[in-house]
Amino acid sequence: MQGQIRRVVTGHDENGKAIVLEDGLAPAVRTNPLRPGHISVDLWKTAASPVIVKPGEPDPTAGPKQIHPPPHGTVFRISEIAPETEAIRRLDPDKAQAVFKAMGNAGASTFGNNGRHPFMHRTETIDYAVVLQGEITMLLDDQDVLLKAGDVVIQRGTNHAWSNRSDKPALMLYVLIDGEFDAELKQKFADGGH
Repeated sequence: MQGQIRRVVTGHDENGKAIVLEDGLAPAVRTNPLRPGHISVDLWKTAASPVIVKPGEPDPTAGPKQIHPPPHGTVFRISEIAPETEAIRRLDPDKAQAVFKAMGNAGASTFGNNGRHPFMHRTETIDYAVVLQGEITMLLDDQDVLLKAGDVVIQRGTNHAWSNRSDKPALMLYVLIDGEFDAELKQKFADGGH
């Protein structure tokens, strides 16, 4: 992938006829020097539901990287996750939090709470994750799940990390949908639960 994903965006002309507005490489390609080999490409975002479809709107993927969608919005993303190195496994909680800060949500990092993996995190979202290529291990609080190409995960605001334990990059597709924890679940997290 190397961040090169063709993105075709449709829209409407002045008469309401369907047309192609853009056809080219997705511009929102981001990397993080604290996470070598990880490439993330935001393909589209929405900032409301229902989405107001209008002609001539600016590219919503411009601006700083955010791991989470805007309030009431979505993010459509493809990420390439490099094989995990020993250096990644040895990140301390401060450096792990810096990775999430660079992705626009330092508060998502939960690594300091359980020490299970430097990229453990939780967001108030529903995430649809699809393994497009390779394999990846999803880590939860007390479980590891090996996923292969074609497997799908519905991530429901859970504490998790993605760990590529193979020798080849994994290609993942994500759709993140803004959500909110119910009061009882929020209280469990505030009381020190996972």
